Order: sequence, then structure tokens, then C-alpha cells
Amino acid sequence: MKYLSLVVAIMLGINAQAQNDVKQDATKNQAQLKLSDGTSKFYNTADVQELTFDNGKVVAGQDQYTNVSGISFAKAIKAKVQITEEKGWLESAYVKFDLYKNIQKYNVYVKGGQYADYTKIDGQLVRNYGTYGRADVVGLQAGNYQLKVVPVNGDDTELTQFASETGALEVKNYSRQGFAFMNSYSPGAYKADGTLKSGAKVLYITKSTAKTVKTTVTTDKGDQEITGFQAILTAYEKGCDQTPIAFRFIGLVTKDDLDAIGSSSHGIQVKGKKAYSEMNLTFEGIGDDATIRGFGFMTRNSSSIEYRNLAIMRCMDDCIELNTENSHIWVHHLDLFYGKHGSGDHAKGDGSVDVKDDSQYITVSYNRFWDTGKSNMFGMKSESGPNWISYDHNWFDHSDSRHPRVRTMSVHVWNNYFDNVAKYGVGATSGSSVFVENNYFLKTKKPILSSQQGTDALGSGTFSGENGGMIKAYGNYFDKTAPHFSYYTQNNPASTGYDAYETATRDDQIPSTEKTRVGGTDYDNFDTSASVMYTYNAVAADDVPALVTGFYGAGRLNHGDFTYTFSDNIGDDDADSAYDTTLGGLLDNYKSSLVGIFGEETAGGGEGGGDNPGGGDNPGGGDEPAVTGTITCSFVKDGPVQSSANFFTISGNYSNSKGTATVDGTTYSWCLKMESATTINFKLTDKRKMTLYFADGETASMKINGNKISGSGSTYSQVLESGEYTLTKDKGVNLFYIKLETVTE
Repeated sequence: MKYLSLVVAIMLGINAQAQNDVKQDATKNQAQLKLSDGTSKFYNTADVQELTFDNGKVVAGQDQYTNVSGISFAKAIKAKVQITEEKGWLESAYVKFDLYKNIQKYNVYVKGGQYADYTKIDGQLVRNYGTYGRADVVGLQAGNYQLKVVPVNGDDTELTQFASETGALEVKNYSRQGFAFMNSYSPGAYKADGTLKSGAKVLYITKSTAKTVKTTVTTDKGDQEITGFQAILTAYEKGCDQTPIAFRFIGLVTKDDLDAIGSSSHGIQVKGKKAYSEMNLTFEGIGDDATIRGFGFMTRNSSSIEYRNLAIMRCMDDCIELNTENSHIWVHHLDLFYGKHGSGDHAKGDGSVDVKDDSQYITVSYNRFWDTGKSNMFGMKSESGPNWISYDHNWFDHSDSRHPRVRTMSVHVWNNYFDNVAKYGVGATSGSSVFVENNYFLKTKKPILSSQQGTDALGSGTFSGENGGMIKAYGNYFDKTAPHFSYYTQNNPASTGYDAYETATRDDQIPSTEKTRVGGTDYDNFDTSASVMYTYNAVAADDVPALVTGFYGAGRLNHGDFTYTFSDNIGDDDADSAYDTTLGGLLDNYKSSLVGIFGEETAGGGEGGGDNPGGGDNPGGGDEPAVTGTITCSFVKDGPVQSSANFFTISGNYSNSKGTATVDGTTYSWCLKMESATTINFKLTDKRKMTLYFADGETASMKINGNKISGSGSTYSQVLESGEYTLTKDKGVNLFYIKLETVTE
């Protein structure tokens, strides 16, 4: 029967030929012919006299088509945009709305606060989630706002008669308390009132734009147009440009979406030209679903950096590492998840937020740690100060340890929620001074530890073999139902010392006669020094859980789009700190529901590609063209030097004290140490001869895709077919050079 034909014909009246130029018009009933080349033809159904089905072609009046892939009909819209959800949050507000079938674009406006009249927001902030639309406005002062959603017709005219407005939305400021804000400092691209700094740029980072985003950067060679997210940050390393930039992440962005990585161990690198260089950069997520997976951020030599409202899943090493002479950094409202799944104490990855090597004036606040293992390490061994860190309103949600672990630094730990912590809460070593104030400890096995004294001195010790650090405690709540709970005070015997010196008031000082049992250091009383301490408003410990888990609490807006329910059981160390395979699987398979930005083909979101934790089918760096010629990799202090950029994905530690290796007449002194957590990933698109060069005098040893290999000397060669490869440790040797040569058949 003709009615079952797969080809469609529309029979129109005598004006059909003219109707071929009709634009999509949401105010009229229309038929849409979808053509196989991706274009569409529209016809007003008011002009249709007859609709029939024919074989072999589509006839529309005098128009004929042989490439129609589908037909659809849309009724003229008659009602205003239906708003389904509207909220104000911290320096932002958003609206959700139902979609019209025949509208492809919406404009959204904001009024209130710094906007006296309705002002159009950036189009990238108006996104399509398939079953609904959403727009988020950021950079708002505290106050009341309204948002207006306007559908846009096919000819790009606004259908204002169908626009809808929200009610009044209350917007509050982020809490700017802590050492990062000393002397009225405002880290990042935003001012203290929440609005962008003068002259600030806004760059949108999505799955589709991370490689192609462009901006002009002043370098030592003058103004240059730079393309790519990491490339822009690398250009800032020249130290010639301090223009504030807000990098706004939309949807899911994975490692394979990046143009490059600046740090082989972490992923994205943010680096100043010299110690404490002014950068003025904010890295922020838009909405409640902005997520990065497969990489983290390494920050070096930088001042004025802000990380906010992002989820970080499956980072390479640390989610955020502040490494080497940083200052005035603010890390807040992040959802921090498992890193790269490894063995032993790296089952959940390495750290979440680590602060090292003379980084100072740092605030880590309002973050949610999801079953993280080694959550935070503050300090190494050689900090000279002033290394003042504030650590407040964080939610340790079934995480294990290091909340934080402190060496050498002075840290204020206040108003945090320790929620079913498996191993220990706060740990002090190496002469550090830590003020633990008004925190809530729920089912926390060992809330407070000082190395080699108090609880840590019992039995074989559970925390650290380093010298002790001094902890002052005041106003904390301790739930003593968890097994092995033990909290010592100054009244305990001097032979074992105490976990913390508990004071009667917040302003009491610890006498200089009180010293750590091992190391003999005293408390520096930084928290009572008017020249050091900041102004802050601590709530009572009993109020902390509701505050931290509330709407304005820790983690992303609306607590993010990722949900998971933990068990509250506390058992032995091995059980309650175990890697959660269910949670790990959910992270690996997380997909964004973002379809795109209205008016664009694709926006960024989607599933990120592939099943790998890094996101993408190719651990060697994405679907790039096949590389020709010999591929090589050597090493320097900061990581690999590759002849083909990003061909190898490497995680590990580097050294120049493990000997040397000579390759083709050149001597190399930097190596990659083959340790249990070291990995080298790459993908071959053709057959190659691989040669590995180890230290002179060593015997070549490695695992290739889990299979052990060894050589008779310090080099090893093997022909590899096309495919994916992972190199890992077999024995503790040191790799200096990799060479992949084309094999001629």
C-alpha cells in the first residue's frame, strides 16, 4: 500500500514553490522535511491541501526531493515558557524550563544586584538537557534577582510574547574567611563582592572547546593568539600577562578532551614564572554537573588562584596539588572523588588536596570528600614559613585519613564535619602547630593524633614515625561510639603525652613549656597573634553537621548531580577503609546528561567517550592522526620530553640521582623511577620496535600489559603490534629513554 511507503510526499497548493523558502516559525503550524544532508525544509501547514504518500521521491508542490530522511509536524506555540525550577545560590542563580518542540534557541536575561535592567547572559550558559533547558548566571553580588527566559524563532527574532520570568531569587556571597583573604586579598578572577575583576576575560571549557578555545596572551614575543586550554595556561608562565581569566567548565570534560597536559603526573599545570607570581585565575564549574575526569591540577609558583564548584573524578595523582611557593589560593565547594585506582594504599588514588613546599596563605573550605583515602597533606619537611593554612567547613564523607595530615605548617582546622571517618581525623607531625576548633566528629576512629605520643604511642603506633606536632583543641564535639576511640588531654601521663592540649577558652595559649614528646617542639600560638590571625565567625560544633550538609554547605551547587549512599558501619581498619568497587564503577561510567548549548551543534557534555577512568578509548591521548617517524621520550625534572606531544601518558616520580644512560651518543641523567604506582600508557596505530633504556649497569626489567620482560643488559627491545600498551614496574629499576621505531615489512 502507498501508505506504507518509506518516502513521503506533501502535495501543496499553487503557492508551494514559494513556500520552499519558508523559515522555521514557532508561531505557525509547520511541517518539517529533514533531509539526509542534515538540512531541513519547512512548510506552513495552513497552505497544505493534501498529504499523500508516494514511492521513490518526495513531491512538495513543484518541489521534488529524493533525500528525505524524515518528516515531523509542530504546532504553533500558544503558551508562555513553563519554568519548572528556580533558585538563587552563592553568587549565582539558575532557572530550569520546559522545551518547545519547534524552538532551537533561548535567550536568558538577568535583572537585580549590579544589573539595573534585564541584561542578556552569555549564550554558553543556556544549555539543553534533552528533556529540559537550564541557564545559570554566575558572578553575582549578594541580593535579589530575576531571570527571564525568551524563546527565539527560526529567523533569530525573540518571541517576547512567550517569555517567562522567575520570582525573586536570593543570592548570597561565598564565605571569604581564612588566610587566603588576608589584608583584603581576593584570589582569582573575581572581586570580593562576587563580580568579575576589571578587564577580566571569560573562557568556556567544554568537551568540544578544550582544544580550540582561543584568547590573546601577552608573552615575551608580544601579543599572541593562543589556542587550547593548557596552551593558554602555558603562555601565562611567561609572566607577561596578569589579565584575570575565569575558566568556566560546562558538562563533563575528560583528559582526552584536552589540547595537552602540562604536568605528566597530574594533568593541567598552572605555573607562574617565579615564586608567588600573580596569576588571577579562577577555575569554576557552571551549574551542578560540571565535572572533570581523568586529570587534576598542579599549581606551582602562583598567587591569586581559585578552584570552585567542580567535581573531580579519577585524577591522575592529586585532585589539586599546590606544589612549590604558592600563595593566596582558595580551594572551595568541590566534590572530590577517587583518583586513579592503584594497588596498596593507592587503591583510591593518591591525595585529594595537598599543600606543599612553602605554599602559604591558603584556604581550603566547603569541600566534600567522598570516601577519599589520603585526603589532605599540608607540608613536607623544609617549609620556612609563613605557611599559614585555614581549613574550614569541609565534609569528610566516609573518608579515611589525613583531614589534614600536617608537617611543619601552622593550620587552623575549624567547623569541619568528620562523618564516619575510617582511620583518623587530624594528624600533626614534624613540629607543626594545629588549632582544632569547633569541629564535629561523628564515628571517627581516632579524631586527633600527634605523632609518637598519646594514642599514636600506644601499641605499635598507627599514624607516623616522624617527630610530633602540637595540637590545640577547643570546642569540639566527639562522638565516642566508634571502636578504638581514645582522646587524651593534658591530664594524661607525660610518659605517653597527649593527643591535643585542650584549652578552656578559644583565646588560651599553650605554654612554651609544653613540648612534643618526640622532637621537643612547642606550639607557636599563631591563632592568638593579632598580626597573624584573620577575623572569622565559628559556629558551635553542634551546628556544624546541618551547616556543612545544607544547601549552602560543602560541595557543588545542589550537592551536585552524582548521588551515592554509604554504609555507616565502622569496623577494622582493613574493612572500613576498603576501596568501594560499586562507587568506583559509578565514577568510571559517569555520564553527563548535557546535550549541548542551544544554537550550537554540540556543546560539550555527553559521556566523554570510552570506559577508561581517564575518559576516552585511547589512553595515549585521543583519536589523533597516526604518528610517522621514530617516537622518543626522555625525562627532565618536571616530566617527560616527547618527540610527539602527549603520545605517552605517564604517571610517576622522576630523579637525577639514579645514574645515567647513554642513547645514540647522548648521555641522559634524569629518569622515571619504576615504582609500584608508575604507569606508562600509549597506543600504536602501526607495528613498532620498542627499545627501553635503563641505567648503565642495571638489568632491564618491566611489565608490558602485565607480562614480565627482562634483558641481558641495560636495554630491552621488542616488536609491538598495533594496539594499546601499559608499562608498569617489575623490579625497582630506572627508565631513562623510550624509543619506538617504524618496522619495515
